[in-house]
Amino acid sequence: MGKILDDAVDSGGIEVIIQNESNKTIPRCPHGPALLFEKTGKGEEKGRRFYACSACRDRKDCNFFQWADEKISEARMLAREEQNRSKMPLFTHQEYCSRFREFVSLSLEQRRFCVDCQMLILPGEWANHAKHKALSEDITVQRLKRPSLLLCPLVNKKSNAQYLFADRSCHFLLDMFLVLGFQKILCVGTPRYCQFFGQNEFCHYNMFNHHFFDNEEAVTFFQSFLREEGGAKVVMVTDPPFGGLVKPLANSFSQMSMTWKKQNKVSDAAEMPMIWIFPYFFESRILECFPSFSMLDYQVDYDNHPLYKHGKKGRKQSPVRLFTNLSPKDIILPVDEGYRFCSVCERYVSAGNKHCPKCDTCPSKDGREWRHCDQCGRCVKPSWRHCSSCAHCALPDHPCGQSQTGCFNCGSHKHKLRACPKKHNKQMPVEGGRGAPCLSKHITGKPTA
Repeated sequence: MGKILDDAVDSGGIEVIIQNESNKTIPRCPHGPALLFEKTGKGEEKGRRFYACSACRDRKDCNFFQWADEKISEARMLAREEQNRSKMPLFTHQEYCSRFREFVSLSLEQRRFCVDCQMLILPGEWANHAKHKALSEDITVQRLKRPSLLLCPLVNKKSNAQYLFADRSCHFLLDMFLVLGFQKILCVGTPRYCQFFGQNEFCHYNMFNHHFFDNEEAVTFFQSFLREEGGAKVVMVTDPPFGGLVKPLANSFSQMSMTWKKQNKVSDAAEMPMIWIFPYFFESRILECFPSFSMLDYQVDYDNHPLYKHGKKGRKQSPVRLFTNLSPKDIILPVDEGYRFCSVCERYVSAGNKHCPKCDTCPSKDGREWRHCDQCGRCVKPSWRHCSSCAHCALPDHPCGQSQTGCFNCGSHKHKLRACPKKHNKQMPVEGGRGAPCLSKHITGKPTA
C-alpha cells in the first residue's frame, strides 16, 4: 500500500515543497502546519501550488485544502482557527499528568478505563461513561506502564492505523539496545500515550512536518532528553506508517539529528544513532536521504497485522526491515532464527541470503536465495527471468514492451520525476514528499511493545 502511494505522488504529477515550519504564513489544520504541494503533471493547473493536511491522505479524515495563491477572508480564517481548537485533545498534557497522578492514587477498586473513549476515568466522571464499556479490574501500576496493554490499536489505514511489535521483535530490539550500551530510547511514533507519561517523557508530535503541538515547552523537554549527560547514550527508533512517503519523514529525522548535534556539541559529520523500521522495498529511497544507512536482514513481525506476521494468515517472510546508521557488524541477529554471520560482508544475514562472488555481496532483500543474471550483471529474485525484449529480468508474465509513465519534468520516458537530472533546475527544494502518517505521531522516552 505504501509503495503504491509513494509511486502515485512521484509519477502522478505532484511534488512536495518542504518549508521552514517557523514560516508564519503556512496555514494550519488540526494536525499542525500543512504541507505545500505543486502540480507537475499535464493540464491547465500544472505549476499551481496548494496546501493540504500533513497527517491524513483521505479527505474524510481531514478535509483541509487551500490553493497557495488563494485569498483567505478574515471570517474564514477565524472559522478555521475555531475548528482547529475544537479538534484538540480534551485535556492539555499538563492536565493529563495531573489526572494520572490522581488516578494512580486511587485504590484498585476505584480505577476504571473507558474502552469506548480509550481514557482513564476518575470516580467523578463515571456517570458520563455509564453507557460505555469499561475495564475495572487489574489496572495495576505495572499495566499502566505499558499503555499498549490497555489501548485498542486504531485501524484506519489512511490516517491512524497502529500495529504492535510481536514479542520476539520487541525483545530483540530491547536486547540489542542494551548490548550496544544505549540508556535513552527516543521512540518516534507512539500515539495516544499523552495520558500515561509525564512531560519529561512524552511529546505530542507530528513526524511528517516536525511539529511539536505543545510548542516551546515540548521542544525544551525534547532537547533536554537528547542531552547525553553522564554518558547516557541516545538512540532513536521509529516505526512510521507504511502509507507515508519517505522524504518528509527523512526531513523530520534529519532535523532531530541536528538538534542532537547541538545539544551534545558534536561535529557536523556525526549523526544521531537511528533505527528506522520500514519495508525493504523502500531501501533505495531511504538510502537516497541517508547515505550512511544500511538495511539489516532482520525481519520485523507484528502481532495484529494481517500480513506482516508469522503464522497461517501471515507471510512466510515479513518484508519489514531495520534501516540504521549503526555498524551492521555490531548488531548480532538471533542465530536460533536462522541468521548467520557472513565473514565477507561482515554482517549477519538471513539463512537464504547466499553470498554472490560476482556481486561480492549477500544480495537477497526478501529472505529468499537470489540468483545471479550474467546479462543484467546482478542478482535477481528467483522467480524472475531475463527478457531479451526489455533487456532486463522480470516476472515471466510481465507486460513486455509496454512503455511506462515517463517524467513530468522533462518529458523523457527513460526515467521518472524523482530521477530526473533536470529536476534541480527548478526553484524548489526536493527534500520532501507526501505524508500519510497516523493521526498524531508522538515521541516518548520509553520503549513500547
